Amino acid sequence: MSDLPEVISPERWIVHLFSARSVAEGGTVRRKVSDVERLIGRERFLQEVRRRGFRAVENAGQFIVFCNRDPVYLLR
Repeated sequence: MSDLPEVISPERWIVHLFSARSVAEGGTVRRKVSDVERLIGRERFLQEVRRRGFRAVENAGQFIVFCNRDPVYLLR
C-alpha cells in the first residue's frame, strides 16, 4: 500500500519519487510505465531523470532508474 494520496500533483510525485532512501544511497527505483505516463508523462519523467544525471531503462512495462552517474551495461 502506498503512502501517496489518491490525487497528487506531478511536482509532488517527482519529489516523492526522488526523495526515496534508495535514491539517496545511489540505488535504483522502479515504477510502472503506465503510472508514470498517467501521473506526469513520459517526457517529464525522463527530463527529471536526465536533470539529475541518472540513467533509466524500460522493460516489461517498468521504468528502472539507476540513481547514480555510473555507467550502465546491458549484460546477456
